[in-house]
Amino acid sequence: MENVKNVVHQGYHVTKEMRQQSNKHGSFVIWLTGLSGSGKSTIANALDHFFYNNNYHAFVLDGDNVRLGLNKNLGFSPDDRKENIRRVGEVSKLFVEAGSIVMAAFISPYIQDRQEVRSLFQQGEFIEVYIKCSLEQCEQRDPKGLYKKARKGELPDFTGLTSPYEISTSPEIIIETDQLTVEESVDKIINYIKANQLI
Repeated sequence: MENVKNVVHQGYHVTKEMRQQSNKHGSFVIWLTGLSGSGKSTIANALDHFFYNNNYHAFVLDGDNVRLGLNKNLGFSPDDRKENIRRVGEVSKLFVEAGSIVMAAFISPYIQDRQEVRSLFQQGEFIEVYIKCSLEQCEQRDPKGLYKKARKGELPDFTGLTSPYEISTSPEIIIETDQLTVEESVDKIINYIKANQLI
């Protein structure tokens, strides 16, 4: 790309590994993907609460919050969705380089976009969590009233109704939120992280 031709990566004296050692835990991204209303933000916030209470350095990147700031110039077309996820992936990488744990809660409907984010990280640093919940259950919950608006034709390109959601074939973790409680969901993710010696 022309705009990066004369840009050179700046190295740091303080490395990711040094920051991890100082924080006393690994740094990685927990990427929560699924339909609107499936429970991504709820689980991300519950994980954040767990990490905070146990003195881990962690932060939540949430779809709506990012779109209110960093990505407020993006819509919901396929190209804008792609750019939304690309930017979030790069921000997540910066957090991981800083030695932190990131919970990224984004519908991120396209497999290729999620794979491109995964490619930014070293092996084991990207944990894809598919928040599995039926469209019927998500629409019944409808915490933000978005499904109701989409059914009225007020929201074009709405994932699950008028825009596709592509289910990953091999996420690290599957959480079925119509069967598990929030606490059980968090426990499943934490058990995976501990089993892989990330914390």
